[in-house]
Amino acid sequence: MVDVTPAEFEELVADALDQIPEQLGRLMRNVAVVVEEEPPEDDPELLGLYEGTPLTERGEWYTGVLPDKISVFRGPLLRMCETREEVVEEVLVTVVHEVAHHFGIDDDRLHELGWE
Repeated sequence: MVDVTPAEFEELVADALDQIPEQLGRLMRNVAVVVEEEPPEDDPELLGLYEGTPLTERGEWYTGVLPDKISVFRGPLLRMCETREEVVEEVLVTVVHEVAHHFGIDDDRLHELGWE
């Protein structure tokens, strides 16, 4: 397991968000990205989670709702990596994966695009 402090990990998540093309970043609406130490107990190896209504499913009814939430789970990401470089890469993949869900892209399409 790699030793990355919570503050350093949050910075890695912010760096990953900065790598999202500006055109897409501007389209992200009503979504919060948070770092959590561990995922839900029923899925202990989960790296990230998108909770909300994808942009592709929002309609006129979508007003006054709480923000969608993207959680990035520090514990499992650090446990699966052996080097800091692996952590950086896995954080990027996880952030891109969850942001893609915000845009309505499902796991099958992400796999086709090479984001596993």
